[in-house]
Amino acid sequence: MSRSGSAVAVASSRHRDPRLAAGELAAALRHDTLGSVLFFCSAEYDLEALGPALQQAFGPVTVCGCTSAGEITPQGYERGSITAIGFDRRWFAVSSALIRELDDFSLQDAQGVIDRLLADCRRGLAPVRDNTFAMTLLDGLSSREELVLATLNAALGAIPQFGGSAGDDERLANTHVYHEGRFYARSAVVLLVNTPLSFQVFSTHHLEPAEGKLVVTAADSETRTVHELNAEPAAAAYARAIGVAESDLSRDLFALRPMAVCIGGQYFARSVQRVNGDGSLTFYCAVETGIVLTPMKPGSLQQNLRQRLEAAEAEVGEPLITIGCDCFLRRLEAEVLGQADTVSRFLQDHRVTGFNTYGEQFQGVHLNQTFTGVVIGAPKTAGEPEAGDDGRGRP
Repeated sequence: MSRSGSAVAVASSRHRDPRLAAGELAAALRHDTLGSVLFFCSAEYDLEALGPALQQAFGPVTVCGCTSAGEITPQGYERGSITAIGFDRRWFAVSSALIRELDDFSLQDAQGVIDRLLADCRRGLAPVRDNTFAMTLLDGLSSREELVLATLNAALGAIPQFGGSAGDDERLANTHVYHEGRFYARSAVVLLVNTPLSFQVFSTHHLEPAEGKLVVTAADSETRTVHELNAEPAAAAYARAIGVAESDLSRDLFALRPMAVCIGGQYFARSVQRVNGDGSLTFYCAVETGIVLTPMKPGSLQQNLRQRLEAAEAEVGEPLITIGCDCFLRRLEAEVLGQADTVSRFLQDHRVTGFNTYGEQFQGVHLNQTFTGVVIGAPKTAGEPEAGDDGRGRP
């Protein structure tokens, strides 16, 4: 199935054969002014075959993407599929870079990556300032999101950034990003998108603080494992805080009752990945000894997302597309509460395309259980934009 616009086209495929899936996407997206393609795919695909199949199908067009924990397609929520966005080069100049060495990624490395991407953007369609955003796709099991995002954010300056961590259909085994014909593990892809169209980068969640506080009194930050909360075994303390037996802790409860750290009056979720045999908890996000966690409870997921998207759409005008990075735990919550079909239709109605993630990224911060993305407004005229060459919004 596909969806076309004046500056983007969106398509998806459920073909299990990589060549047929790539061919179906190319047939829907290719045209004379196709400049780049962004895709999100199920980890069920044979990635060694899908990589070259996509490269062959799209030829010289730049193609980037990642594996997912679920796809957001023109039909709404999907699983076991591949969805892709084709950007018209008359409206979007997209530059991309692959980062291979996440463990030792430094500020100097980040500055080099961003400088190279900016050099391309300055040959783009509009001045860089106010007309450029960054999207990051990271290996969702690398445990290096915080390091990479902080350094990239410092190099980006005033350029807004969002993104998501690649998934693997909740197997928690192998997540990959894609760049120039190949899938890579323990890697990241950075895209700079320059466009004369109006856009707004945003992040939102529907979680509300519950009673109680949990202090991390023993943790291994490298593995994101908390051994003690309030000087007690972590799983037991967490279960007591949310009012359940430790034996009842499950992926469904992790989705419904995460914890969060409060910074500057805002709550940032820290979601539990699993309970370990020794009673410790492993998280999807950074945790360190000494931080204070607040148990959270869900508000209305759809109402919160509606308010945020409609506010962004009021700023940019009629939406051309929203590229969304939606935590897989939010989707799980909707499924547990019987709201998945309603949310799926809402995403479809608001022209959202994207994927379910193992973590979200916004302005250099790694998040859980949020929806981050960019709403891009439709062209207001039929004319082509003029090129520009401004700086990155800072001296």
